[in-house]
Amino acid sequence: MGNPVGWFEVVGKDGPRLRGFYGDLFGWQIQDSGDGMDYGLVAAAEKGIGGGIGTSQDGGPGQVTFYVEVDDLAAYLAKAETLGGRTVMPPTEIPGFNLSFAMFTDPEGHLIGLSKGAI
Repeated sequence: MGNPVGWFEVVGKDGPRLRGFYGDLFGWQIQDSGDGMDYGLVAAAEKGIGGGIGTSQDGGPGQVTFYVEVDDLAAYLAKAETLGGRTVMPPTEIPGFNLSFAMFTDPEGHLIGLSKGAI
């Protein structure tokens, strides 16, 4: 397989409720990210990937997104655009985490994330 899915994210209007729901449903231990963003971190299971659950930053209904690990965020955004996608968020670094991410929509409007440093 080329580029693996390395992260998932569930965000919505009520982050604490979402964390409680998924934690109770699947037995996930969800740790506060510690950055004041109302965001919890889900550790990767032995045969799974890690992720995050929180309140959407824009207060909207949120979404479920998966992130594909790549070596060059800008290059993959450009490739997505040539294939009919649209850049939604340019490459963005998260200070202190050695992690960068970007987002695009596919030709049908589905939000997809790209990450560098998640795995």
